Amino acid sequence: MVKFEDIQSYGKEQFEQAVANATTFQSGVTAIANAYGEHVKKQFEETKSFAEKLSGVKSLDKALEAQSDYARTSYETFVADAQKIAGLYGDLAKQTFKPLEGLVAKFTPAAN
Repeated sequence: MVKFEDIQSYGKEQFEQAVANATTFQSGVTAIANAYGEHVKKQFEETKSFAEKLSGVKSLDKALEAQSDYARTSYETFVADAQKIAGLYGDLAKQTFKPLEGLVAKFTPAAN
């Protein structure tokens, strides 16, 4: 049986956990935002490099080669960055819900 005093005593602890959780959440969101920013910067640089390379070609074969190189590099960058960002989202979810595991365990009746 859960007593009111038990719930009240967890109030301060839960508040402190909520503050720590908010800080962790903010750090995770910042890391995700930075990863998106890095991805956009890489894509911009790759596109700029492709445009410069394409403007200097003198044959259709070289233009197709430049386009193929750009498509391959762009795809590889996207996949790598998407995996990194997905990992950051996963880490954020785990960190965000971790404090709830302890709370649920405290208020779950033990099996006899």
